[in-house]
Amino acid sequence: MVKLNRIYTKTGDDGTTGLGDGSRVLKYDLRVESYGAVDEANATIGLARLHTAAEPEVDAILARIQNDLFDLGADLCTPESDQDLGYEPLRIVESQVERLEAEIDAMNARLKPLKSFILPGGSPASAYLHLARTTVRRAERMMVQLSGKKGETVSGPALRYMNRLSDLLFVLGRVTNADGTKDVLWVPGLTRSENG
Repeated sequence: MVKLNRIYTKTGDDGTTGLGDGSRVLKYDLRVESYGAVDEANATIGLARLHTAAEPEVDAILARIQNDLFDLGADLCTPESDQDLGYEPLRIVESQVERLEAEIDAMNARLKPLKSFILPGGSPASAYLHLARTTVRRAERMMVQLSGKKGETVSGPALRYMNRLSDLLFVLGRVTNADGTKDVLWVPGLTRSENG
């Protein structure tokens, strides 16, 4: 159980932060950047949820995702190693990825197929979900970069989770645009001429 008695500890005043295994790294370490981007994605989903009360099923999905993203932050905060930590580190598991896939399939079944790319917008919920999607993509890119760094590991389920999450947020962005009927479609070359 997490217990936070003090909000500030002063241990990071030297520009370092502690990881879940007790090691200290610089605050701009790629591992810290990765779980920081996941935290930012979580906050962006929180903004989207300010506009999803009319869609209780969508809001419930987003609430579960926010909890999962804390799991993912804990996963990334504790590097994989053979060191005995005295506890079992929290890791993203395949069932969390599978749940996202099932939710993508169920929500996408409500939508007509796309014939163009979508511009972020339409409803406030949709705009924020697209913002969350792009934030998730950035976090995913950082995680992939971290996984390619010598001596670093990011689990397959964690990477798959973020990849599926951006897909789900795209689908939910359409669902919150009246099941796609209020999607704002990209018109290629629309503004090329003054008459456009």
